[in-house]
Amino acid sequence: LIQYTHHTPPVGRSIMMSTTNRLLRSAWKNKSAGASSLSRQAMIVKQPAARAFSSSVLAGASEMTADERYLFDLNGYIVVRNVLSDQQVELANAVMTKRSKDMIERADAPLRNTVQGTAFSGTTGGARNDLGGVFEWGEHDSSVFKSILAHPKLLPFFHTLLGRGYRMDHMPFAISQEKGSEGFQLHGGTIDCASGTYNPHLAYTYSHDMIRCALLGCSLMLVDHNAGDGGFCIVPGSHKSNYQMPEGMMDGERHTEYIIQPETKAGDVVLFSEGTVHGAKAWMSAEERRTCLYRFSPATNVYGRSYLGDEQGGGWPKAMYDDLTDAQKAVLEPPYANRLDRPNIQDDGSVEITTRSSRKKQHDRNVFNSKYF
Repeated sequence: LIQYTHHTPPVGRSIMMSTTNRLLRSAWKNKSAGASSLSRQAMIVKQPAARAFSSSVLAGASEMTADERYLFDLNGYIVVRNVLSDQQVELANAVMTKRSKDMIERADAPLRNTVQGTAFSGTTGGARNDLGGVFEWGEHDSSVFKSILAHPKLLPFFHTLLGRGYRMDHMPFAISQEKGSEGFQLHGGTIDCASGTYNPHLAYTYSHDMIRCALLGCSLMLVDHNAGDGGFCIVPGSHKSNYQMPEGMMDGERHTEYIIQPETKAGDVVLFSEGTVHGAKAWMSAEERRTCLYRFSPATNVYGRSYLGDEQGGGWPKAMYDDLTDAQKAVLEPPYANRLDRPNIQDDGSVEITTRSSRKKQHDRNVFNSKYF
């Protein structure tokens, strides 16, 4: 068991052997029953691996470091530097440029993201441009955007913040903005910043040394966001707030010293709990703003409904699955518990199925006339 769960850590990153410890503790508590208890649990964990991740070898441990955990728990967000290479950033931008005519501007009044005349509303009257379908452009054009699903530099963060078996919850989409265009009024919060009510579908929780984000935002930066440029902003620590936001703060009119615009470079990723109040400042750089936004959830959490398909059903669009690795496909699974044959991404990039005993599965079929209860 120790050999199975242990991986030699890179310098500076600790390895969390929670699976081994859990099994050994369980065996100790049930030692009077002999080795059968440990054997049954080991059977669940040690399933044959699926095809290994076909991209570069995964480096990194299974969990965030102690420093990273502290900073995320403190602030409700973290910047992961240099997730993409310069070449990948260049390719992603070239793809966006090629599809710029497909951008849809949020120009109509019901689509506006700010209150006119407030601090976030910009100087030109311009609006944000949205571009969907980023996973449906073929192997070459979608490759960079798909790489985020199970990226080796992000896996430790996904596994710590969402747990094994994490899933994509929303359709990802690219964003562009011109200089002077509006930002986005502050929104979200474990306690909704506008109403002061509890948001269980966005909530940040900590219990028994486990962090969980009901919904995790993942913003891939494709251009530099320097100090004063605008773009993504956040209220650090608001994921733990218990009160409604003060009047005017959502529009950037008051208490602006608490609204932070993280400085990021192209290729960085900002991970943030949707329970942390966030938004966007008006874009003020001469360079066009470009990002891609994803949202992820734990295995059994769900907010969006795209995984159900359109009115005719059918799940995610079929083109999204083209050229995906097994690890990336695992992230597109619908919400259900790990023990019900869910593919889990391992630290080496392989995929293993977490399951129950064949006898229990046969019992369910006998009782319900179905493979799953």
